[in-house]
Order: sequence, then C-alpha cells, then structure tokens
Amino acid sequence: MTSEHKKSSLVALTLAAVGIVYGDIGTSPLYTLKTIFDPEHGLALNTPNLLGIISLIFWGLTMIVSLKYVSLVLRADNRGEGGIMALMALALNSVSKRSGWHGPLLLLGVFGATMFYGDSVVTPAISVLGAIEGLEVAAPGLEQYVVPLTIIVLVSLYAVQRHGTAGIGRFFGPVMVVWFAALAAMGVINIVEAPEILAALNPLHAFRFMLENKYSGFVALGAVVLAFTGAEALYADMGHFGKKPIRAAWFLITFPALALNYLGQGALLIARPDAISNPFFQQLGSWSVYPLVVLSTMAAVIASQATISGTFSMTKQAIALGLLPRMRVMHTSESEIGQIYIPAVNWLQLVVVLIAVVGFGSSDKLAGAYGIAVTATMLCTTVLTFFVIRYRWHLPLVLCFAATGFFIAIDIMLFSASTLKLLHGGWFPLLLGTVLLTIMLTWREGRDLVFKNLEKHAIPLEAFLSSLFMAPPVRVYGTAIFLRGESDGVPHALLHNLSHNKVLHERVVFITVHIVEEPWVAAAEQVKIVDLGHQCYQVNVHYGFKDEPHIPNVLAQCSSHGLQFEMMETSFFIARQTVISTPGAGMASWRESLFVAMSRNARAAADYYQIPPNRVIELGTQVEI
Repeated sequence: MTSEHKKSSLVALTLAAVGIVYGDIGTSPLYTLKTIFDPEHGLALNTPNLLGIISLIFWGLTMIVSLKYVSLVLRADNRGEGGIMALMALALNSVSKRSGWHGPLLLLGVFGATMFYGDSVVTPAISVLGAIEGLEVAAPGLEQYVVPLTIIVLVSLYAVQRHGTAGIGRFFGPVMVVWFAALAAMGVINIVEAPEILAALNPLHAFRFMLENKYSGFVALGAVVLAFTGAEALYADMGHFGKKPIRAAWFLITFPALALNYLGQGALLIARPDAISNPFFQQLGSWSVYPLVVLSTMAAVIASQATISGTFSMTKQAIALGLLPRMRVMHTSESEIGQIYIPAVNWLQLVVVLIAVVGFGSSDKLAGAYGIAVTATMLCTTVLTFFVIRYRWHLPLVLCFAATGFFIAIDIMLFSASTLKLLHGGWFPLLLGTVLLTIMLTWREGRDLVFKNLEKHAIPLEAFLSSLFMAPPVRVYGTAIFLRGESDGVPHALLHNLSHNKVLHERVVFITVHIVEEPWVAAAEQVKIVDLGHQCYQVNVHYGFKDEPHIPNVLAQCSSHGLQFEMMETSFFIARQTVISTPGAGMASWRESLFVAMSRNARAAADYYQIPPNRVIELGTQVEI
C-alpha cells in the first residue's frame, strides 16, 4: 500500500470516526451546563463556581477521555475489537475457569453490558430532546411541541434502521465536522467577550470548587459527568475504525471543539447569567437559534444512530457468548459485515426510549438517569482493564494499581455522585439493567442446566458407533448432517432416525460449533475434521463471538480437507428441544418459566446457522430442567 493511499484512508477513517464515535459526547454541550446549574441542585451561578465547573469539565475530558480511554483502554484490544463484551472475554481469558475470579468477572462484564444498554436508551432520548428544546428559546410558546416532535424524530429514526446506514452513513462525518466547527467557533466568540474564563484551565479552580462547595459540589459532579458521556463508544467502535483514526479524531477535532465550547458557554454565563435557562442556544443571539436547532437535531440523530448500531452489535456478541437467546439478525450491507439490524431489539428499544421521553419530558430530568448508566459502565471497564493488564500482559502489580487505581477512584467518585440522583431518574437505567441482567443470567444458567441434563443422559458417540457397526443398519444414498452440542453424546436426531426409519445414510457428519472468547477466528482455523471410521466424520467449527455463523460456508471449507458436499444430496437432521420446567433442583420456578418462554421463542438453529430450509428435517425432543 502506498503512503499516499495510507494517508487518504487514515483521513477517511478519521472523518468517519468523527461521525460515528463522537456523536454522543459531541452533543453533551446541549444540556450539560444547564443541568449543572439547575436550581434544584442549589449551586449558585457566580464566577468562582463557573471557573470551578469548567475546570472540572476540561480536566475530566483530559483525564477520563484522553488519558484513560484514548491512551490506556484502547490498548486493551481483543484482536482489534473493543467494547465491554470484548474486554470481558479478554479478562475471562486472562484467568482460568477454575479461578475464583472467573464468576465475578463474568458478572461484572454482564452488568457493564446491561448499563451500556441503559446508556443506549437514554442517549437518543436526551440528545433529541436537548436539541429540540432549542425551540423554547426561539419561541416559548412552542414548548408544548418539544415532546411530540422528539417522538416523531425518534420513530422515524428507528423506522429506517432496517434499511441500514450505508446510504446515509457517508454524511455522518461531514455533518459532525460542521457541528464541531460550530461548537469551536461559538466558543471562541464568547471567550473573546469574557477572556477571564481561560483561568479555568488551571486545575486549582476545580480543587477549590470542591473544597468550598463540599456537598453541593459533590452533587454537581453527578451532572458534570454528562460532559463525558460517549467515552465508552470510542472503545466499543475500535474494531470498526482502528486506534489511529479514533485517536486522531479526538485530539485534532473533538477535544479542541468541546473544550472551546465549554469555555465559551462559561464565558457567556459570566457576561450574561440570565442565559442559564439554555446557554447552548443563546451563544450567538436570537438569529442563530433555528439554524442551531436544525444542526443540533442532525447531530443528535447521528449520536443516537451510533448507540443503536452499538446495541445491535453488542446483542449479536451476547447471543454468541450464550447470554441471550438466538434472534433474527439481518445484514443491511453487502460489503460491511458489521452493519446489522435486529428487528426485536430495534422495536423493543424504541418502546423503552419513547417511555423515557414521555415519562421524563425534558433533558434536565433525564440527566439523572444518564449519569448512573455512564459511570457504572466506566467503572466496570476500569476494573476489567486491571485484570487484563495484570493477568494477560503480566505487568508488575504496582504499575497495574498505579495505572488503574487512579481512574477507579475517579469512577467511584463520579458513580457515587450520580447515585444521589437515584430517586430523580437514576432508578430508570438501574431498573432496565436489573431486568436485562436477570434475563442474561437466567438464559446462561438455563442453558447450563439443559447441557447438564443432556450430558447426564448422553451416550458416548465413539462407543455407540462401534456397537452400531457390529450389526450395521441399511445404508441409504446421500449425506446426513447432525448438529450436536459440545457436551452432547449421540445426537437425539440420530437416535430418532434409527429408531423410526431403521436406516443410516452412506455418509454421516456430526457438526459441533464452538464459540471461543475472541472476536474472530481465521477462516483457515475454523474447521477441524476427525474421521470416525465407516464414513462417519466429526466436524468441529470454531467461531469468534463476532463471526457470522454460516454452516454452508463451513461445508465449502471442508472440501479443502478432502470432504466434499453436494447440497442437493445432503440432509440436515436437527433436534428441536422442548424445555420443560420441573419442580426441585435448578433455578427458581419463575426463572425456569422465563427460560422456557425464551427458549420457545428463540430463533431456530437451522435459521440461525443459515442452513437452506429445504434441506432441514427437524425431530422433536424434550429436556427437563
């Protein structure tokens, strides 16, 4: 690759990263200062407090985003992939399954993931509400239209998800560059009017603010964290863009624009304290309100799109890792494998987002809900990072504590401040997270119970085949393929076929899919074939949690190992398990009922593995838990 091509691709990826990665944090100036100085918090609007708050925001962006995420956490990649799920898999791989840390790390990772879901619900609601609230500045009489317009924008956004973002995605970067340029320009204009705000660059103002305000300063921290929302997104999207473009986009465009705009809003409030009703939309005067509403709505939609896409991606990973039942996953782009659409998740998320918009009604009231979701995910990420750098990278313990201990202290402080909002919206993402955590752990534990039941009644495959061919059944033309789990013995479908049809195909293939705790498995390493004799074969397929399961492709790969398949002569025998809840051991009865309901509504294995439906024969089997 030529250096010119490398430069152009880096520029293109950096531009794309500005649009997708930084949409969330880029829309934070819409509501952050307005929320911090909300009269309910009891924080006086004066110059010392303004200097302290702006200093906290500036140095928070520097330490949490620049140092923690961009410099440290981006290094903890799982074969180029980032995000809480990839980090959890990396941390779990760093300790043995017998280790006492394995269970707590799994729980921490799943909890962090559920908080990310909470964040992805609040982001569209608060961003679009915050943008359209600019209408109240232009004409106070339009206040009653803010929620209906927000609902229209959000319903339209979710309705177009099935078409994918390939068409409109190319405009995200340029629109967000214009947005960040506007943020920077407005900031500079207001800084010129009140240059004393530049004193906030001195971190002593942040310390002085916390010392002098004590409790009210601690309460304010719960709102200051709104300036850092979206930091998790830059790590989650690492696999799509790579580290260099994400770092370049942050240091060259996003960070300078955000810093200038927060300084500018602080300068505006020093000069005009009455602008606190909505400082963002009053930065340039009344003439700019309507253009800013249009631009900020576009930026909010892009920010929302990033979290929606992130939710689809995380759900797909959770399904692969055995934390959620199989769902219908649709690909919206022929060239980009990462662009997917999950209908069930899309419409469920829209319902919850609309409940948040109608229930809270304003960005101010949603701010409390936002803080807890963001800080909880940040804290989980930092703790998991410690285990990666200590047990995978084997760095000295002192260095590991030094690298993560400082950030853990900051995360705990921010999370603690956010919990003060528990009764003012903070309960919302926690409730959502608790429901999702229960669903994920119930599905995982239920699957373990099913596997244990199957294992208990399993007949060892090799021993069964040895006895079978002592007096072999009639063999018929063609190939029979049986899917079997990792802990299964003889597949139930094979037993049913022998029992009812009294025949065996001339070639029998058993396929077992193994999901490894890594995002990708190279195509050359995906398929391993074991010859069991008598024209029987065991095919072991290894997928990463971001790989696309596709059994026909596996069969095509088998040809390089000397195993050829003709699809019209091949039949797939799949056992459809009907799970039955029984009293006694296992989970609580309500959890077993929940697992049974999810199991019955899960996507069929043949559909999930993209097996041609006209080649599938399903045979029922019952499993008690």
